[in-house]
Amino acid sequence: MTMFIRLGYDLQFDVPAPLTYVAQLRVHSSRAAELREPDVVHLESTHDAGTVAIDSHEYMDGYGNICTRFVAPAGHLKIWGSTVIADSGEVDAVAWDAQEIPTAELPDEVLVFLLNSRYCEVDLLSPIAYELFGNIAPGWGRVQAICNWVHNKVTFNYAMTRPTKTALDVFTERVGVCRDFQHLAVAFCRCMNIPARYAAGYLGDIGVPLRLPMDFSAWFEVYLDHKWWAFDARNNMPRLGRVLMATGRDAADVAFLTSFGSSTLTNFYVVSEVEEQPEA
Repeated sequence: MTMFIRLGYDLQFDVPAPLTYVAQLRVHSSRAAELREPDVVHLESTHDAGTVAIDSHEYMDGYGNICTRFVAPAGHLKIWGSTVIADSGEVDAVAWDAQEIPTAELPDEVLVFLLNSRYCEVDLLSPIAYELFGNIAPGWGRVQAICNWVHNKVTFNYAMTRPTKTALDVFTERVGVCRDFQHLAVAFCRCMNIPARYAAGYLGDIGVPLRLPMDFSAWFEVYLDHKWWAFDARNNMPRLGRVLMATGRDAADVAFLTSFGSSTLTNFYVVSEVEEQPEA
């Protein structure tokens, strides 16, 4: 049964000097046909002369993500957007019979998701991964075993993460936030020659107990049976209302906002909730 999800954000920063940004805040192009309202990144700057709109332009990066590039003048920056998406109302797909693809048969564009990346040290974690998961039959069950291990061994704690934290750090420290769970799971999958990519987007508390505050979310996708499938080592259960924004090798490729200089965050608000639609 189709449900409609209100998506939105209000991000505000104090910007001390003109600063270049790249935002990845648009719903992924693979779900554009399901949008029921325009998905626009609104940009405003407030300073002594008043509030003005900021010009921007969009481009698609090498991973197919929609990026919004702009220069914010000194002052108070507000980035906001709101849209509605039609969702199937079904939880994440599960396919226990999905099989791994031999590396010799993988498409060229998928091979990059077997390699080391900024936050996923495949070379350093491979001996550990083979010891933990080498005796598990290839396929969906092996990926689920990786999710189970990470979910059970790593503790969620907002206070115990940092921007430089890698998969190896997570394995050593056994604590982190959702992106840390996914980085370790991604690295383990790659160690076992299962292509895995990091994913970012909305995952509201739909059909589960409410957890505040709301934030953007992270999960990961694996390539089985010539198709990408969503997995989530933090929540480790099929969920409703997962809305993709961007995918990449790891969090460095899919940051919701990248600034080429420093600014101070003053407001962070994200919403993803079911919205009743008026009858036609």
